[in-house]
Amino acid sequence: MKLVFVHGWGFDARVWDAVIACLPNDDIVRLDLGYFGERLWTVVEGPCLAITHSFGTMALLADPPAGCRGLVAINGFDRFTQTTDRPGVPRRLLDRMVARMEADPGAVLGEFHARLGSAVPGGAPHLDPLLRDLTAMRDGDRRTALADWGRPVAALDGAEDPLLTAPVRQAQFACAAGLARETVEGGGHVLPLTHPRLCAAWIERMRVAA
Repeated sequence: MKLVFVHGWGFDARVWDAVIACLPNDDIVRLDLGYFGERLWTVVEGPCLAITHSFGTMALLADPPAGCRGLVAINGFDRFTQTTDRPGVPRRLLDRMVARMEADPGAVLGEFHARLGSAVPGGAPHLDPLLRDLTAMRDGDRRTALADWGRPVAALDGAEDPLLTAPVRQAQFACAAGLARETVEGGGHVLPLTHPRLCAAWIERMRVAA
């Protein structure tokens, strides 16, 4: 079974290096949203398991492979900003980032990664896809898509995530056909970097179940 990896906003496919190093020599597909290099969103044929980080979960749910049998969402979400019926990140924070992106994307990315404790990937940032997906993260809602998709979800979260508070994390993926969840004590929003072995263990568990 193929393993399909999708990175989050402000990252690139290299965020998965340590996780993939913990896995057997499998059929790995790394999709790339094109923030720092070429966009790579290929058609994945046959049975697969999706592994996503952060906004990569919303991106995957917008266009899941036909043969996808499940999802491992690491620091993921089906809706990011708050609504009248569920908690989320305040929309005004995303409004500020969107307003600043065109003038100084480097500063926005630097502040974002500093908050997460990660580093900005190498390479010049590509404004168009960054701004497009930042807007999608602010406005998008994949709850209905998740319910219609009907595949099981494993959600791996960090208890000290600076973006997703406990109420926000608990509200995620309520529409999933089947949900397993683990919250990592001391973990933040970059579990693929800080806890790669745990991420790999969940991937193996979900692959066997699928």
